[in-house]
Amino acid sequence: MPTYVMLANWTDQGARQAKDSPKRLDAAKKLLDEMGGKFNHLYMTMGDFDLIAVYEAPDDAVAARFTLLLGQMGSVRTRTMKAFPEAAYRAIINSLG
Repeated sequence: MPTYVMLANWTDQGARQAKDSPKRLDAAKKLLDEMGGKFNHLYMTMGDFDLIAVYEAPDDAVAARFTLLLGQMGSVRTRTMKAFPEAAYRAIINSLG
């Protein structure tokens, strides 16, 4: 299953309701699970982003839908990157010739 890295920042609404963040995370995990995906890691970070999540989704369309649904909830704004594991990285590099 493809892996995605999501960088997230709390919106003003999300920051005001920071105490509810664990409940929102649990709801997001459940939503992703219902879509056939899986959360692998979540980190609260200091710096340019508040949270970093690593998750799997069946395909790019599911990842996009998941990201849009999170945005509609209003607590976070996200940036998502598709991640290639080492084996795929090596295959891509080896295909260069």
